[in-house]
Amino acid sequence: MYEKELETAAEIVFDVCGLTRRVQEAIVAAGDAVTKGDRSPVTLADLAAQAIVSRHLGDQFVDDPLLAEEDSDALASSDDMAARVLAEVRSHFPMMTHDAMVTALDRGDHRGGDEGRYWVLDPIDGTKGFLRGDQYAVALALVDGGQPVVGVLGCPNLPSPADHGSSDTGWLFGATRGGGAWCRVIGREDRRAVEVDDVTDPARAVVCESVVAAHAAHSVQGRIADRLGISAEPYRIDSQCKYAVVARGEASIYLRLPRDVSYREKVWDHAAGALIVEEAGGRVTDLNGDPLDFSSGRLLGNHRGIVCTNGAIHDRVLDAARAEMDR
Repeated sequence: MYEKELETAAEIVFDVCGLTRRVQEAIVAAGDAVTKGDRSPVTLADLAAQAIVSRHLGDQFVDDPLLAEEDSDALASSDDMAARVLAEVRSHFPMMTHDAMVTALDRGDHRGGDEGRYWVLDPIDGTKGFLRGDQYAVALALVDGGQPVVGVLGCPNLPSPADHGSSDTGWLFGATRGGGAWCRVIGREDRRAVEVDDVTDPARAVVCESVVAAHAAHSVQGRIADRLGISAEPYRIDSQCKYAVVARGEASIYLRLPRDVSYREKVWDHAAGALIVEEAGGRVTDLNGDPLDFSSGRLLGNHRGIVCTNGAIHDRVLDAARAEMDR
């Protein structure tokens, strides 16, 4: 079930990864002239990627709405940005007009919910990593009846795992609910199944966390690791690539702790990655241990925090996280 949707989503994400790689390579070539305070390259890549994905989905699944992070407001204040985005989009759709591009971007305004099916997109997840020339992800999911049923992550800079025996960089991950999870090198057709690790002692676990301390609350996560007896250095990486790393067994734990009592996570930051981990044999819940409910709109409004593990140590990680958060 959903095989057509998975194959189409994988093709679309593969296509967009080529665009985002090209823009990021230009950032790296420009060096400090871009990376110090200039966010226009990631704006360009975000908007062009969303317009392309939206147009592809609109052509392939005409009745499916789109819930996405961006809209056309960023074009209104800059004719130059609008022209640059249109040029990138035309490399994929040569006949695209400005008005059609705006329409494609603003298709992403779906409000979510528990009725019917809709696509969820984060065109570039991991802005800081993208601007540093480091890790980011293109994340696309299909939600049906309030739950993700298809998930695809494009991780263009993710290195191969140690057991792969190659230096290939750039991986595509896919999953359907009940159908398992797979990965393949971007640009190749051969898939390999992905499975979480078999760690059953939390002290042997590796924690995956964001590069930037403010995003991951490194000090709090460090105290949770201490409660679990974890001594291994954390695996620090940006974006939903953290879900990919847990899914293929390079880390056992990924925590997304709430910034404050009112903060709620965004649907597009978790829909694809959470499904891929679950289909790889892991478990993803909130701090209460409840499975994630994607039916409440554009935010995960019914949840506080995210706990993602290999499943075997989930309850013990929950206990340690709750104890630390409630102290």
